[in-house]
Amino acid sequence: MLKGFRDFIMRGNVIDLAVAVVIGAAFTAVVTAIVTGIINPLISAIFNAKSLDHALVVGIPTVSGGTSNLMFGTVIGAIISFLAVAAVVYFVMVMPMNHVKARLDARKQAGAPDEPPAPTDIELLAEIRDLLKAQAPTGAQNQPPQL
Repeated sequence: MLKGFRDFIMRGNVIDLAVAVVIGAAFTAVVTAIVTGIINPLISAIFNAKSLDHALVVGIPTVSGGTSNLMFGTVIGAIISFLAVAAVVYFVMVMPMNHVKARLDARKQAGAPDEPPAPTDIELLAEIRDLLKAQAPTGAQNQPPQL
């Protein structure tokens, strides 16, 4: 029972789903706080702006005579935020799970006996055929079934 549960948990798609949930829920607040509280002010100090949203703003003229702003600081902030989230998830979730999986695989390779492969459909059908022949009364094996 526990082996089946462990195999289920160690499947790649379950781990990927868990990582996605963690990225979306738990680490978002922490990483956002780090980026907003530490990284953005450092970068803003370099560009002399209050936040990255106001750093590297480039005004371009429009056809109607006004200006439109390109917000490069906002894009830089989003990239930094993404990289911070990816780094936290990798070092906290993915790397330890890969290490555990590698240890389990090494233990399995070292000495755990492998389970025999499951029989194929053809093998199962042949076995059923043989069992039915064995149960049939003698002399009825070569006769067609009665409808």
